[in-house]
Amino acid sequence: MSRANSVAQRALAPLTALLLFLQSALIVTGGAVRLTGSGLGCPTWPECTPGSYTPVPHQAEGQLHAWIEFGNRLLTFALFFAAVATIIAVFRSRRRDLRFLALTQVLGILAQGVLGGITVLTNLNPLAVASHFILSIFLVAAATSLHSRRHHPFVRTSSSHVGISQLSLVHVVIAFAVIAVGTLVTGSGPHAGDIDAPRLKLNIQHVAYVHGGLVLALLLITILFYFRGDQRYETKRWLAIFFTLSLAQGAIGYIQYIQGVPELLVGTHLLGSSLVWIAAWRVRLSVVRKPA
Repeated sequence: MSRANSVAQRALAPLTALLLFLQSALIVTGGAVRLTGSGLGCPTWPECTPGSYTPVPHQAEGQLHAWIEFGNRLLTFALFFAAVATIIAVFRSRRRDLRFLALTQVLGILAQGVLGGITVLTNLNPLAVASHFILSIFLVAAATSLHSRRHHPFVRTSSSHVGISQLSLVHVVIAFAVIAVGTLVTGSGPHAGDIDAPRLKLNIQHVAYVHGGLVLALLLITILFYFRGDQRYETKRWLAIFFTLSLAQGAIGYIQYIQGVPELLVGTHLLGSSLVWIAAWRVRLSVVRKPA
Protein backbone atom coordinates (compact mmCIF):
# COMPACT_ATOMS: atom_id res chain seq x y z
CA MET A 1 0.00 0.00 0.00
CA SER A 2 1.39 3.42 -0.99
CA ARG A 3 1.85 6.22 1.51
CA ALA A 4 -1.13 8.12 0.03
CA ASN A 5 -3.34 5.06 0.40
CA SER A 6 -2.15 4.57 3.97
CA VAL A 7 -2.95 8.19 4.86
CA ALA A 8 -6.39 7.86 3.30
CA GLN A 9 -7.06 4.67 5.27
CA ARG A 10 -6.10 6.39 8.53
CA ALA A 11 -8.29 9.37 7.63
CA LEU A 12 -11.40 7.18 7.34
CA ALA A 13 -11.90 6.91 11.10
CA PRO A 14 -12.01 10.65 11.90
CA LEU A 15 -13.85 11.52 8.67
CA THR A 16 -16.63 8.97 9.14
CA ALA A 17 -16.92 9.98 12.81
CA LEU A 18 -17.24 13.62 11.76
CA LEU A 19 -19.84 12.67 9.16
CA LEU A 20 -21.92 10.75 11.69
CA PHE A 21 -21.63 13.59 14.21
CA LEU A 22 -22.71 16.23 11.67
CA GLN A 23 -25.63 14.14 10.40
CA SER A 24 -26.86 13.82 13.98
CA ALA A 25 -26.13 17.47 14.75
CA LEU A 26 -28.24 18.53 11.77
CA ILE A 27 -31.25 16.88 13.42
CA VAL A 28 -30.64 18.86 16.60
CA THR A 29 -30.01 22.19 14.87
CA GLY A 30 -33.06 21.64 12.66
CA GLY A 31 -35.04 21.17 15.85
CA ALA A 32 -33.55 24.37 17.28
CA VAL A 33 -34.74 26.25 14.18
CA ARG A 34 -38.27 24.99 14.75
CA LEU A 35 -38.28 25.44 18.53
CA THR A 36 -37.14 29.07 18.30
CA GLY A 37 -39.77 29.91 15.69
CA SER A 38 -37.04 30.52 13.10
CA GLY A 39 -38.28 28.16 10.41
CA LEU A 40 -38.97 31.05 8.06
CA GLY A 41 -36.07 33.19 9.29
CA CYS A 42 -34.88 32.85 5.69
CA PRO A 43 -38.24 33.03 3.88
CA THR A 44 -36.93 32.05 0.42
CA TRP A 45 -34.75 29.32 -1.05
CA PRO A 46 -32.00 28.95 -2.16
CA GLU A 47 -31.58 32.61 -1.19
CA CYS A 48 -32.06 33.62 2.43
CA THR A 49 -34.06 36.69 1.48
CA PRO A 50 -34.87 38.03 -2.00
CA GLY A 51 -31.64 39.32 -3.54
CA SER A 52 -29.29 37.91 -0.89
CA TYR A 53 -28.01 34.47 0.07
CA THR A 54 -27.23 35.72 3.59
CA PRO A 55 -29.33 37.56 6.17
CA VAL A 56 -29.51 41.32 5.66
CA PRO A 57 -29.78 44.14 8.21
CA HIS A 58 -33.31 45.06 9.28
CA GLN A 59 -34.75 41.88 7.77
CA ALA A 60 -38.49 41.65 8.46
CA GLU A 61 -38.13 38.20 10.08
CA GLY A 62 -35.68 39.55 12.65
CA GLN A 63 -31.92 39.11 12.80
CA LEU A 64 -31.99 36.36 15.43
CA HIS A 65 -34.44 34.18 13.51
CA ALA A 66 -32.64 34.83 10.23
CA TRP A 67 -29.23 33.85 11.58
CA ILE A 68 -30.54 30.76 13.36
CA GLU A 69 -32.03 29.47 10.11
CA PHE A 70 -28.99 30.56 8.09
CA GLY A 71 -26.68 28.80 10.57
CA ASN A 72 -28.60 25.58 10.00
CA ARG A 73 -28.12 26.00 6.25
CA LEU A 74 -24.39 26.56 6.77
CA LEU A 75 -24.16 23.29 8.71
CA THR A 76 -25.47 21.53 5.62
CA PHE A 77 -22.49 22.90 3.66
CA ALA A 78 -20.08 21.66 6.34
CA LEU A 79 -21.79 18.27 6.14
CA PHE A 80 -21.46 18.23 2.35
CA PHE A 81 -17.72 18.98 2.48
CA ALA A 82 -17.26 16.23 5.10
CA ALA A 83 -19.09 13.79 2.81
CA VAL A 84 -16.93 14.76 -0.17
CA ALA A 85 -13.76 14.37 1.91
CA THR A 86 -14.99 10.92 3.00
CA ILE A 87 -15.59 9.86 -0.62
CA ILE A 88 -12.07 10.97 -1.56
CA ALA A 89 -10.60 8.99 1.36
CA VAL A 90 -12.69 5.93 0.42
CA PHE A 91 -11.46 5.97 -3.19
CA ARG A 92 -7.84 6.74 -2.26
CA SER A 93 -7.79 3.90 0.29
CA ARG A 94 -9.27 1.53 -2.32
CA ARG A 95 -12.13 0.54 -0.03
CA ARG A 96 -14.59 -0.63 -2.66
CA ASP A 97 -16.93 -1.90 0.06
CA LEU A 98 -17.51 1.67 1.26
CA ARG A 99 -18.08 3.42 -2.05
CA PHE A 100 -21.85 3.01 -2.19
CA LEU A 101 -22.34 4.11 1.42
CA ALA A 102 -20.10 7.14 0.92
CA LEU A 103 -21.95 8.08 -2.27
CA THR A 104 -25.34 7.89 -0.51
CA GLN A 105 -24.12 10.55 1.90
CA VAL A 106 -23.44 13.07 -0.85
CA LEU A 107 -26.64 12.29 -2.75
CA GLY A 108 -28.66 12.34 0.47
CA ILE A 109 -27.27 15.72 1.49
CA LEU A 110 -28.16 17.16 -1.92
CA ALA A 111 -31.67 15.73 -1.52
CA GLN A 112 -31.83 17.35 1.93
CA GLY A 113 -31.14 20.71 0.29
CA VAL A 114 -34.05 20.19 -2.10
CA LEU A 115 -36.35 19.04 0.72
CA GLY A 116 -35.28 22.03 2.77
CA GLY A 117 -36.28 24.30 -0.09
CA ILE A 118 -39.66 22.56 -0.43
CA THR A 119 -40.18 22.92 3.32
CA VAL A 120 -39.58 26.67 3.19
CA LEU A 121 -41.60 27.21 0.01
CA THR A 122 -44.58 25.30 1.47
CA ASN A 123 -44.54 27.52 4.56
CA LEU A 124 -43.21 24.70 6.79
CA ASN A 125 -45.81 22.14 5.84
CA PRO A 126 -45.56 19.49 8.61
CA LEU A 127 -45.33 16.64 6.10
CA ALA A 128 -42.41 18.37 4.38
CA VAL A 129 -40.77 18.92 7.77
CA ALA A 130 -41.32 15.25 8.64
CA SER A 131 -39.83 14.07 5.34
CA HIS A 132 -36.80 16.27 6.00
CA PHE A 133 -36.33 14.54 9.36
CA ILE A 134 -36.95 11.01 8.04
CA LEU A 135 -34.31 11.49 5.34
CA SER A 136 -31.88 12.51 8.10
CA ILE A 137 -32.70 9.26 9.91
CA PHE A 138 -31.78 7.24 6.81
CA LEU A 139 -28.56 9.23 6.37
CA VAL A 140 -27.64 8.69 10.03
CA ALA A 141 -28.10 4.94 9.50
CA ALA A 142 -25.86 5.00 6.42
CA ALA A 143 -23.24 7.08 8.25
CA THR A 144 -23.38 4.62 11.15
CA SER A 145 -22.76 1.71 8.76
CA LEU A 146 -19.89 3.64 7.18
CA HIS A 147 -18.28 4.41 10.51
CA SER A 148 -18.67 0.82 11.77
CA ARG A 149 -16.57 -0.43 8.83
CA ARG A 150 -13.87 2.26 9.06
CA HIS A 151 -11.03 -0.15 9.97
CA HIS A 152 -11.81 -3.21 7.86
CA PRO A 153 -14.46 -4.56 5.49
CA PHE A 154 -17.54 -6.35 6.78
CA VAL A 155 -19.43 -9.13 5.05
CA ARG A 156 -23.04 -10.16 5.34
CA THR A 157 -23.71 -12.99 7.75
CA SER A 158 -26.68 -14.86 9.09
CA SER A 159 -27.29 -15.89 12.66
CA SER A 160 -27.20 -19.57 13.51
CA HIS A 161 -30.80 -19.02 14.61
CA VAL A 162 -33.04 -17.53 11.92
CA GLY A 163 -35.28 -16.25 14.71
CA ILE A 164 -32.56 -13.89 15.95
CA SER A 165 -32.16 -12.31 12.52
CA GLN A 166 -35.92 -11.93 12.21
CA LEU A 167 -36.18 -10.48 15.70
CA SER A 168 -33.47 -7.93 14.93
CA LEU A 169 -35.41 -6.89 11.83
CA VAL A 170 -38.62 -6.45 13.82
CA HIS A 171 -36.64 -4.52 16.43
CA VAL A 172 -35.21 -1.97 14.00
CA VAL A 173 -38.51 -1.62 12.10
CA ILE A 174 -40.39 -0.80 15.30
CA ALA A 175 -37.62 1.62 16.30
CA PHE A 176 -38.15 3.38 12.96
CA ALA A 177 -41.94 3.33 13.45
CA VAL A 178 -41.52 5.03 16.84
CA ILE A 179 -39.55 7.81 15.17
CA ALA A 180 -41.99 8.11 12.25
CA VAL A 181 -45.02 8.39 14.53
CA GLY A 182 -43.04 10.88 16.60
CA THR A 183 -42.95 13.18 13.57
CA LEU A 184 -46.77 13.05 13.50
CA VAL A 185 -46.85 14.07 17.16
CA THR A 186 -44.54 16.96 16.31
CA GLY A 187 -46.60 17.90 13.26
CA SER A 188 -49.72 18.10 15.43
CA GLY A 189 -48.07 19.98 18.29
CA PRO A 190 -47.36 23.62 19.06
CA HIS A 191 -43.77 23.93 17.84
CA ALA A 192 -44.38 24.62 14.16
CA GLY A 193 -41.32 26.75 13.45
CA ASP A 194 -43.41 29.81 12.61
CA ILE A 195 -46.63 31.27 13.97
CA ASP A 196 -48.35 30.97 10.57
CA ALA A 197 -47.12 27.46 9.71
CA PRO A 198 -49.86 24.85 9.13
CA ARG A 199 -50.42 21.92 11.51
CA LEU A 200 -51.61 18.36 10.94
CA LYS A 201 -55.30 18.02 11.75
CA LEU A 202 -54.73 15.08 14.12
CA ASN A 203 -55.67 14.66 17.75
CA ILE A 204 -52.26 15.04 19.37
CA GLN A 205 -53.33 13.07 22.44
CA HIS A 206 -54.35 10.07 20.34
CA VAL A 207 -51.16 10.20 18.25
CA ALA A 208 -49.09 10.50 21.43
CA TYR A 209 -50.80 7.37 22.82
CA VAL A 210 -49.87 5.44 19.66
CA HIS A 211 -46.31 6.75 19.94
CA GLY A 212 -46.11 5.69 23.59
CA GLY A 213 -47.57 2.27 22.82
CA LEU A 214 -44.92 1.66 20.19
CA VAL A 215 -42.22 2.71 22.65
CA LEU A 216 -43.52 0.19 25.19
CA ALA A 217 -43.62 -2.55 22.53
CA LEU A 218 -40.06 -1.68 21.52
CA LEU A 219 -38.81 -1.95 25.11
CA LEU A 220 -40.49 -5.32 25.57
CA ILE A 221 -39.01 -6.65 22.33
CA THR A 222 -35.59 -5.37 23.40
CA ILE A 223 -35.83 -7.36 26.66
CA LEU A 224 -36.96 -10.47 24.76
CA PHE A 225 -34.16 -9.99 22.25
CA TYR A 226 -31.52 -9.59 24.98
CA PHE A 227 -32.44 -12.83 26.71
CA ARG A 228 -32.57 -14.95 23.56
CA GLY A 229 -29.84 -17.57 23.59
CA ASP A 230 -26.78 -17.80 21.31
CA GLN A 231 -26.25 -14.06 21.00
CA ARG A 232 -23.00 -12.48 19.93
CA TYR A 233 -21.35 -10.37 22.64
CA GLU A 234 -21.52 -7.28 20.42
CA THR A 235 -25.26 -7.71 19.91
CA LYS A 236 -25.94 -7.97 23.64
CA ARG A 237 -23.71 -4.96 24.31
CA TRP A 238 -25.59 -2.79 21.82
CA LEU A 239 -28.94 -4.05 23.09
CA ALA A 240 -27.95 -2.96 26.60
CA ILE A 241 -26.90 0.45 25.29
CA PHE A 242 -30.11 0.74 23.30
CA PHE A 243 -32.29 -0.20 26.27
CA THR A 244 -30.58 2.33 28.54
CA LEU A 245 -30.93 5.13 25.97
CA SER A 246 -34.54 4.17 25.26
CA LEU A 247 -35.48 4.28 28.94
CA ALA A 248 -33.96 7.75 29.24
CA GLN A 249 -35.62 8.85 26.01
CA GLY A 250 -38.99 7.50 27.16
CA ALA A 251 -38.68 9.33 30.48
CA ILE A 252 -37.86 12.60 28.71
CA GLY A 253 -40.77 12.09 26.32
CA TYR A 254 -43.24 11.49 29.16
CA ILE A 255 -41.99 14.46 31.19
CA GLN A 256 -42.14 16.80 28.19
CA TYR A 257 -45.70 15.65 27.45
CA ILE A 258 -47.04 16.29 30.94
CA GLN A 259 -45.11 19.58 31.17
CA GLY A 260 -46.65 20.95 27.96
CA VAL A 261 -43.65 20.27 25.67
CA PRO A 262 -41.18 22.94 26.85
CA GLU A 263 -38.56 23.79 24.23
CA LEU A 264 -35.50 22.56 26.14
CA LEU A 265 -36.98 19.13 26.77
CA VAL A 266 -38.17 18.84 23.17
CA GLY A 267 -34.64 19.63 21.97
CA THR A 268 -33.20 17.03 24.35
CA HIS A 269 -35.75 14.51 23.06
CA LEU A 270 -34.56 15.20 19.50
CA LEU A 271 -30.97 14.54 20.50
CA GLY A 272 -32.12 11.35 22.20
CA SER A 273 -33.91 10.17 19.07
CA SER A 274 -30.63 10.37 17.15
CA LEU A 275 -28.74 8.39 19.78
CA VAL A 276 -31.47 5.76 20.12
CA TRP A 277 -31.61 5.31 16.34
CA ILE A 278 -27.83 4.92 16.08
CA ALA A 279 -27.94 2.25 18.80
CA ALA A 280 -30.88 0.48 17.10
CA TRP A 281 -29.00 0.41 13.81
CA ARG A 282 -25.85 -0.91 15.50
CA VAL A 283 -27.93 -3.74 16.99
CA ARG A 284 -29.09 -4.67 13.50
CA LEU A 285 -25.58 -4.42 12.06
CA SER A 286 -24.20 -6.66 14.81
CA VAL A 287 -26.59 -9.40 13.70
CA VAL A 288 -26.29 -9.17 9.91
CA ARG A 289 -22.64 -8.10 9.49
CA LYS A 290 -19.27 -9.41 10.66
CA PRO A 291 -15.62 -8.57 9.89
CA ALA A 292 -14.43 -10.12 6.64
